[in-house]
Amino acid sequence: MTTSAQLESSDWNANAAQGAGDVTQFVSFAIGEDQYGVDIMSVREIRGWAEITHLPKQPEYVRGVLNLRGAIVPIIDLRCRFGQGLTETTPLHIVIIVQIGGRQVGLIGDRVLDIVSVEAGQIQPVPRTAQGASADFLAGLVTIEKTMIALISLGELIPSQAGGDAQRTAA
Repeated sequence: MTTSAQLESSDWNANAAQGAGDVTQFVSFAIGEDQYGVDIMSVREIRGWAEITHLPKQPEYVRGVLNLRGAIVPIIDLRCRFGQGLTETTPLHIVIIVQIGGRQVGLIGDRVLDIVSVEAGQIQPVPRTAQGASADFLAGLVTIEKTMIALISLGELIPSQAGGDAQRTAA
């Protein structure tokens, strides 16, 4: 069985293997001084911070859920997921709603930066020396005007059973 993370990772790797000419677009955003990007085709909307409902017995990085037009959307604290502590949210923070597999998930970021287009050949693999807990979440690296942007492998952010099973466990 192929996971969405494997598909996403293989899509980016396949695009990179094809070389110049193929253009990939992603939404770049900041967490502290670091810049990250998510595939623009996965982004459903970008919202300002809103209060969320906390759920018991969830991983620390699952901050709670948001009712988005009748759909219950788990909210992931990327700073926490990347091992940098909890985000102390303010009205200035944003939530990027992305589609991971068949469900929507919200990602907390500090601010949206830009929509960036790069040729697939510009996407570099994550160096093996950086393979660690947070590197597992990265699909590649790209440098734009001397700024490095880490591309997030959305399917790796949440264990494959987390959505349905975590909510069932909390019930």
